[in-house]
Amino acid sequence: MVTCFLKYVIDPAKLAEFEHYGRLWITLVEKFGGRHHGYLLPSEGANNIAYAFFSFESLAAYEEYRRKSFEDSDCKAAFAYAEANKCILSYERNFLRPVFDGA
Repeated sequence: MVTCFLKYVIDPAKLAEFEHYGRLWITLVEKFGGRHHGYLLPSEGANNIAYAFFSFESLAAYEEYRRKSFEDSDCKAAFAYAEANKCILSYERNFLRPVFDGA
């Protein structure tokens, strides 16, 4: 299993727009077989940093999701939404191996 960890630098004046964008992607990741673990939005501390985590069974499954996402009309609409309102200033993507139980 592989988990994609995203760190976003967002426009704090467009937090509502970013939250809408995040809600779109939760559904879209799951549409393509991933498990979204949600978005973490600013509360206390830095007001321009947000995070997202989602997992796929393998890096190959993630790469297939990425390929399909560039062809899917709903994904294209989500990309266009973020581009149009400029809620995301930049992001970093890292891949991690999760540990889910203590056994």
